[in-house]
Order: sequence, then C-alpha cells, then structure tokens
Amino acid sequence: MANILDIRRRIRSVKNTRQITKAMQMVSAAKLRRAQERALAARPYAQMLTNVLKSLVTRAEIYDPATGEPRHPLLMRRPEKTALLIVVSGEKGLAGAFNSNILKAATRFLESRKDSNVDIISVGRKARDFFRRRYPVIEEAKPAEKNENQEQAGHGHDQAASHETQSRERRGRIQIIAERVGLMNRAQFAAAREIAEKVVRLYSTGAVDSAYIVYNEFKSVISQRLVVENVLPIRAIGEVEREAAEEVTTEEKKRRVEAALHAGASVRGADTSAIDEKAAGFATAQVDYIYEQAAERLFADLIPRYISVQLFRAMLESEAAEHAARMTAMDSATNNASDMIDNLTLQMNRVRQAKITKEIIEIVSGAAAQ
Repeated sequence: MANILDIRRRIRSVKNTRQITKAMQMVSAAKLRRAQERALAARPYAQMLTNVLKSLVTRAEIYDPATGEPRHPLLMRRPEKTALLIVVSGEKGLAGAFNSNILKAATRFLESRKDSNVDIISVGRKARDFFRRRYPVIEEAKPAEKNENQEQAGHGHDQAASHETQSRERRGRIQIIAERVGLMNRAQFAAAREIAEKVVRLYSTGAVDSAYIVYNEFKSVISQRLVVENVLPIRAIGEVEREAAEEVTTEEKKRRVEAALHAGASVRGADTSAIDEKAAGFATAQVDYIYEQAAERLFADLIPRYISVQLFRAMLESEAAEHAARMTAMDSATNNASDMIDNLTLQMNRVRQAKITKEIIEIVSGAAAQ
C-alpha cells in the first residue's frame, strides 16, 4: 500500500492536470465562439453567390441545344473510374473521437470504392499522418505559370491542367496527391481557393471523375454530424448531395451540453433567420438583370468560386466542430480528475487512519506488556 507522502504527491499531480484541462476547456470555448462567428459571417456571401448562379442559369445557355450536354466541364457526368476524396481533419489531438470518426468515415468511403481508383487530398495533420502510413504519396505537380499572352488567349488554365495531368503517374489504386497542414488552426479562404483550383483542374481534364469531401458539419454544440458530401460534378446549384451522414449519439449530445454549460458557451446556434432571409432574397427578383459580361462567361468564371466557397464552408464548420469536441473532451477530463482527487483523498485518509490505529495499538500493547 502506498504511503501518505506518495498519495499526496499524486493528488498534487492530478490537481495540476485538472488546472490544465480546465484552461484548455475555456480556451476551446472561446475559439468555438470565434469559429461560429466566422462561419456566420461567411454565410450571406455564399447564399448571394448561389442566387447569382441560379439567376445566370436561367439566362445563359448552360446546355448545348443540339446534344443536351452541359457546356461547362464541371457539370459533365461520366462513369466514376477515379474518385477524389478530400478529408478535413484536425491539427491536434485531445479532442475525443473527433479525428478518429473522420478517419473511420474516410476508410468506409475507400472500402465502398473497391472497383475504382481513389486520389486523396488530406487537410489537417491528423489526416496526413493517418494516410501516409497506409498509402503512397505522389509528388505534387506544380501548375505551369501563365504568361500574359496565354492569359489573354485563355489557355493558361488549360496548360496548367494538362501539365499536372501528364506529370501524375499512379502508384496504387489509392494514393495521396496533396497534403495541407496548418490550415485548420484558422481556416482562410485563400487556402480553400487553392484546394478548389486543384480539384477543378483535375476534374476538368478528366484526371478524376468525381470529388467528395469528408468533414464535420457544425450547426451548434448540440447539432453536429459527420458527412461525406459530393462536390463534383455539380448536379444542382445550391443543393447539397450527401453520400453519407452520421449523427452523434444522444449520450454524446448530453455530454456536449454539460461541457458547454460548464464553459459558459452557447448551447444552441445564433438565430440567423433575418440574415438568411435577406441573403436569400438577393438576385431573386423576377426582373431581367443586366450583366456587364455575357451570362455564359460570368457563369463559367463563378462556378470555380462556388466550389471554393463550398470547401471554405466545410473547413469553417470542421474547425468549429473540432473546438466543440475538444471542449467536451477537456470537460470530461476535468470531471475525471476531480473524481480521482476525491478517491485519492479518501484513500489517503484511510491510510492515515490505519497508521494512527496501528500506532495506538503498538502503544497499548507495549503498556500492557510492562
């Protein structure tokens, strides 16, 4: 049995650990509030861009009247021989099952595509480390630089895509074609746009036949779910098509509510009905809008930005979900530390009482022997 000194040292150590987990819980709660505000601030722009594209669809010849085929390459559908999977994970651990659930969902997706090739773009350190141990990494090709003449002629994008397609050689049925680390600490639109440009290049040149993204969809501390969402081809502007969705359990929801209450965070999301209604009404009036460029050209230029906004939204929501998961995990760790301190204190009292009782017995036995 441990002596009193050892138990006191252990109690002191657990108390220090509890202070750390409590501080991490409060930090995650503060970061969660900021992540929610950023996701909320980006929503009106995404809604307005969607409305503009819907307006352009009614005014531009998106489909060839003779063949009925879409004129934009991002709208074309073809048999899925090679799929692209974007996995958005966290940068750090200590977030409970947040990262492991994302990686399990990605693994299930890979198992469901046994008859086709899969290229992976990992976003986040945890996804990078997980897939690197299992699948080969090919050297990421750098797009060719566009000069002024190519840009004016409109061939710069095609040359970059052709260069990337020709330089990629498969190293297996499943391979990693790009890795992005450090983006999820504070997601930026420029990072999402860079990934979107790569995805658009691969799809436009036929290097991949579809694109999906795995991330945690975040609405509030209570309302979260793990989704596998279709990115390309675009089936309908403004409509989200999900390959799979997994809700959190009731027990997990209760834990998150308790963690939010302990940290002083809002349990439910902010009421954005007024903002959403105002954004939804943008460019939806039944009038003939006059655009400076041709409607077909505007549509072709805005479609890649629409993909960028989708990826940026996924990154923002995944970032908020990670902070919520870490806040819940640190709240559980703090509670476990408190329980351990109570048990150790009880054990220390018992050891001390046993020691006192033993000393009394020794004194009484010695007196009786005399």
